[in-house]
Amino acid sequence: MTERPPPNVIYILADDMGIGDLSCYNPNAAWQTPNLDRLAAEGMRFDDAHSSSAVCTPSRYSILTGRYAWRSWLKRGVVGGFTPSLVEPGRQTIASYLKTQGYRTACVGKWHLGLDWVRKGEEEWDVDYTQPFGGGPCDHGFDSWYGISASLDMAPYVYLRDRSVEELPDRMDPGREGMQAMNGKHQIFWREGMIAPNFRHEEVMPRCTEECCHLIREEQGTPFFIYYALPAPHTPIVPTPAFQGASETNAYGDFCVQVDAEVGQILNALEETGQTENTIVVFTSDNGCSPQANYTELAMFGHNPSLIYRGHKADIYEGGHRIPLLTRWPAGMQAGAASEETVCLSDFFATVSDVVGVPLTDDAGEDSVSNLPLWRGDDLQEPLREATVHHSIDGSFSIRQGRWKLELCPGSGGWSYPKPGVDDTDEMPEMQLYDLDEDIRERVNVIDRHPEVVVPLKELLLRYVDLGRSTPGAPQQNHPDHGNRFRGLEWAGDP
Repeated sequence: MTERPPPNVIYILADDMGIGDLSCYNPNAAWQTPNLDRLAAEGMRFDDAHSSSAVCTPSRYSILTGRYAWRSWLKRGVVGGFTPSLVEPGRQTIASYLKTQGYRTACVGKWHLGLDWVRKGEEEWDVDYTQPFGGGPCDHGFDSWYGISASLDMAPYVYLRDRSVEELPDRMDPGREGMQAMNGKHQIFWREGMIAPNFRHEEVMPRCTEECCHLIREEQGTPFFIYYALPAPHTPIVPTPAFQGASETNAYGDFCVQVDAEVGQILNALEETGQTENTIVVFTSDNGCSPQANYTELAMFGHNPSLIYRGHKADIYEGGHRIPLLTRWPAGMQAGAASEETVCLSDFFATVSDVVGVPLTDDAGEDSVSNLPLWRGDDLQEPLREATVHHSIDGSFSIRQGRWKLELCPGSGGWSYPKPGVDDTDEMPEMQLYDLDEDIRERVNVIDRHPEVVVPLKELLLRYVDLGRSTPGAPQQNHPDHGNRFRGLEWAGDP
């Protein structure tokens, strides 16, 4: 019997796309996502999947390293287009791991994990664009990269190829604020910054998809890993003319329809090259949907990007981090399956390691748990994950174990009510406890009723912090706190 060759891997990461924005999750969706629905029908849909953070930079760090980002120097928020590299030099990533296993590795699209630019002055934006930069994908295991430094609304507005700027910026773009007309209803926002002559915001996703499809066609014969981080449907919400009006809702809906079509191009490229059978395709989102989608307007069409969950991007509530997750591998998993097991995007590193058959070292994937038993349809005797830790934009923690979710803050920790620093939380309990089996919408805080649940959960979270990992293995070091405290926790490591 001939041994099957190692599978190709394509990881497609949407930016701010809600679980309710896919029609395979949402029977009341105002638009259809046929290509994503096809991916679910031919693979597995995860109904209790989570990003490690409610915002993008820390989620991306966790995906690529299998480690919670609050273990790094980033204790809250996100990085910008000029921030130094977040991924530590020498830290193993999925890309560097797969390179050691003979894979060709490519990054396409949005990086948003910091770059080490050559600067001309003291200001972080005063960059010498003629010089190669460090700290990007090609310094963290990827053979190639084509994309942008951070979110589509963050300068610099230039295309990056490997370690260089493809075309130098030649002018300052004044940015766009608020609602501006594009066929009457398109949300356009981006910050002021330098822009290259060949850069058009609405062209970025189509260009990156074209690059991804080119790599699929080019890499036949050698196993490949493509990490494609879409710049959509994050702001600026700029669907191309062919998709304007396609959802019959608003610009955000149109952009989601375009995301689905871009995924369809990738699936078609695999079909055309005969690589579908032994290619793992993952589609997910870095966090919940942003309020920039205009939830109020979408509600008029019966559509909720957060589906039934409370909150949205940035929040500690489920809407901040419960995300769509679809996985297809015809040669290795059953079609049309669904899983209610709690999984986290940080799990992909250990899962890939399990597929390849070469274990991770103790200093890699500290918060990653293999999902391969779920892919195989194994009958589990106990949950794969002991517990899952989440983080909000202001650095607030929650820990989920089974039906219980403990949130170590009085409000959302993000942008929805009760918003920290805006809404009065003085009369609210300092922590929140929700029984998700009985209250999936997180409406009734039962913190005072179950001290027998609260104490062990907080102790478990403290242990995860102290050990530098949440999986079995030798203890590891977190980056020092330096006074930027772990919100809701006594610092359990070195001061």
